[in-house]
Amino acid sequence: MFYRPEDGHGLPHNPFPAIVAPRPIGWISTRGAAGDNLAPYSFFTAVAYSPPQVIFAGDMRDSLENAIATGVFAVNIVEEAMLGAMNETSARLPRGADEFLHAGVAKAECVTIDCPRVEAAPATLECRLLRTVTLEGPDNTLAIGRVTGIHIRDDALVEGRLDVLRYRPAARLGYHDYAIVSSLRTLRRPG
Repeated sequence: MFYRPEDGHGLPHNPFPAIVAPRPIGWISTRGAAGDNLAPYSFFTAVAYSPPQVIFAGDMRDSLENAIATGVFAVNIVEEAMLGAMNETSARLPRGADEFLHAGVAKAECVTIDCPRVEAAPATLECRLLRTVTLEGPDNTLAIGRVTGIHIRDDALVEGRLDVLRYRPAARLGYHDYAIVSSLRTLRRPG
């Protein structure tokens, strides 16, 4: 099969997000004039090591609007045990509704920014918004953030290393599917 995206694929569901998979889930928390917000973004990733930087992209709704207005956001890492709550925060609630409360997710305050975070997340990245980029198509905005603080849950560290098998991060596949990291393979780079 071959298709040009502008011509359509003729399938019952768009295969593009299933091809680019797995993708980490950026569970983005923000604070705005209307209150606190928490929403998952499956177009999220780390893009630079030093200084650490991340991106997320989506439509111009509460998360992006709050990040632009305040200049900050937090990225909470989703573990297997949080999948149900994460999914609840994707509901399209009225503006000003607190997704933390809606999904029963406990929040804590960030340290380097004025923003809530998911208290029980295995890791959270506190970020200052560097810039946004308007992408092609309707409702496609890319946010670029510099990481200013990192929270790691104590039980996720083993002998000084983050042990993903301790919390089993979730990743987005296509359609309504998710993957859980449950095994590892280590490959050292050639010398």
